[in-house]
Amino acid sequence: MTQLSFTYTNSPYKAQQLIEFNDPGLFTVELYDVGLLVLGLIVLIAVILPRLVSDRLMVTAPLVYMATGALLFLLPWAPTLPDLVDDAWWPKRLTELGVIIALTSAGLKINRPFARTTWTVSWRLLAVTMPLSIAFAAWLGWWLAGLMPAAALLLGAVISPTDPVLASDVQTTAPGQPDDSSTRLALTTEAGLNDGLAFPFTNLAIAVALVGLAPSEWLLGWLIIDVFYKIIVGVLVGAVSGWLMAQLFFRFPATRGLPKTMTGIAVLSLTLVPYGFAELLSSYGFIAVFVGACVFRDVECSHEYHAALHELSEEFERVFVAVLMYLLGAYAASGLLGHMTLPMWGLVVCIVFLVRPISGLIGLVGSDLPRRKRLAISFFGIRGIGSFYYLAYGVYHAHFPEAMSVWAIVIAVVTISVFVHGITARSVMNWVATERN
Repeated sequence: MTQLSFTYTNSPYKAQQLIEFNDPGLFTVELYDVGLLVLGLIVLIAVILPRLVSDRLMVTAPLVYMATGALLFLLPWAPTLPDLVDDAWWPKRLTELGVIIALTSAGLKINRPFARTTWTVSWRLLAVTMPLSIAFAAWLGWWLAGLMPAAALLLGAVISPTDPVLASDVQTTAPGQPDDSSTRLALTTEAGLNDGLAFPFTNLAIAVALVGLAPSEWLLGWLIIDVFYKIIVGVLVGAVSGWLMAQLFFRFPATRGLPKTMTGIAVLSLTLVPYGFAELLSSYGFIAVFVGACVFRDVECSHEYHAALHELSEEFERVFVAVLMYLLGAYAASGLLGHMTLPMWGLVVCIVFLVRPISGLIGLVGSDLPRRKRLAISFFGIRGIGSFYYLAYGVYHAHFPEAMSVWAIVIAVVTISVFVHGITARSVMNWVATERN
């Protein structure tokens, strides 16, 4: 009797299998094929979901992606997920692509001039709120969850980037649409820059893991290279790349009629060129991508082509968010959260509901923002793709004995953040809009 098989193996050619083993191999499946099918289904969900989710519902697309990942992983044929510590290269590269596409999209959304007044609130969030969040989270990780200093510092660094992409209701509007919300502008610009400014603190955690806590071993090199050189060069590369590409797109005579069929190529070039040059100069590509997109938008801020570029960049972004949120749900359902202890859950709650709100309010002390706007900005410390990238980056470059525990904490933080901030975003923003200045 012919025995049919359903395995995740590298199956031989079907005719050869029939001749040698009397098995047609009709139901022999390779893991690669299953992966392609799952990826296709995720992308399909990302395409049709915005049409199905009503504006009146509090359910957001990332929540649906996470639930889908958890449900699919619980099926009996779900494959074994790669280890996030031993195989840190693949989450590092996958999240890296997701972040730079999101940064391009965020930069193209900045509807204000690329001037000092645009960043008034953002500088407070970057210079005060972000370092405070890192310090508070690291201290709580050491004191409450019992993490070693290097792991605690890594935790503080990786949860510092905010990610409004996962709650679209707090982003600025698309190019060409009016938006006078200082709250949306502050959250979008903060997220665009702190996705790059988390690098020095992640590198600091790596240095502590490699050489110890003694500042004499790392302080001078960290300040010169990781803080000053890489940030300054990243900003310069982004500004120059964005300006030059804008000249080619909008000022060069042959580009008067910008073809919409080339929009995809334009988005990729606007993302990859600044990133590639910045990385070749050993600076921060994330900063270069966001600054490049902002400068590019600022050169011809009213040009209709920005809307087409932004629309396609959002489509790329939506696909990456769908894939990454699916994987988040899958890992959460795989038993990774079994590493969590009661103190670690307490740490997660503190990070989401205390660390960011308190740090945000401190950073906004003395600003001329109305009370509701200060509260909303402080509350929406949304964690997401950037946190996954920096954690994978840190684990890839140094050995952290408690890496799996940090992964569990970060996955729990992002899961709760996506849920809480996602379902409250629309109502909170409506509440802010009703306040009289």
